[in-house]
Amino acid sequence: MENRWGTLYRLGAAAAIGVLVLVPLQMLVFVTTPPPDTVTGWFALFQRNALLGLLDMDLLLIVDQVLIAVMFLALCVALRRANPSWMAIALLLAVAALAAYLASNPAFEMLALSHQYAVATTDAGRTVALAAGQAMVAQWTGSAFSVGYVLGGLAFLIAAAVMLRSHVFGRVTAWVGLVFGVASLVPASAGTVGLVFSLVSLVPMWIWLILIVRRLLRLGHQEPPMRAPRRQPQLITPEL
Repeated sequence: MENRWGTLYRLGAAAAIGVLVLVPLQMLVFVTTPPPDTVTGWFALFQRNALLGLLDMDLLLIVDQVLIAVMFLALCVALRRANPSWMAIALLLAVAALAAYLASNPAFEMLALSHQYAVATTDAGRTVALAAGQAMVAQWTGSAFSVGYVLGGLAFLIAAAVMLRSHVFGRVTAWVGLVFGVASLVPASAGTVGLVFSLVSLVPMWIWLILIVRRLLRLGHQEPPMRAPRRQPQLITPEL
């Protein structure tokens, strides 16, 4: 019998590896070039280095969410026998979190506004660009971002809870996922508490993703079961 899901398992593992690589890169960007505090600072950053401006405005976080949605699709298939209903809900929440992050992120709009501000020849033109930029920055850390953050945390919790009832993933993987899911329920935009929770959640996140990668790669390269050879019909010769 063909291993029908092998490609998806390997793709899910690759997506999880992508998250493991991109999260430290995003942290490095924040540490070396902290996000500006003002709209004019954002515009100056975009004009000085457009790529750095996009990275500072969570462009890699959007990529992370796309990869997490792919990983959840693989998890949904791997855990489909344990509880298909709850895994379908977890996948739906992961996709909804992705949609919320996409709706909240104004990186490319800010890039366009920075050009508009730079070429404006009147105070009125610059004022319009600044007002629009202020609205974009408020949207960036507003309700859509917080809702997406919580939806993602719920998706992690559900997947980890289903892992506890399945033999596909070990109990260590499930418990680490539960810790990560709980820590992910507090949005990073919730002041100092949110910042602390977002930093603390990185440790269980890395452990959980590494364990998931190992298991998905094994599932992806698992040898398909051998078919039992068909019995050849025996010819019965009449006795003489």
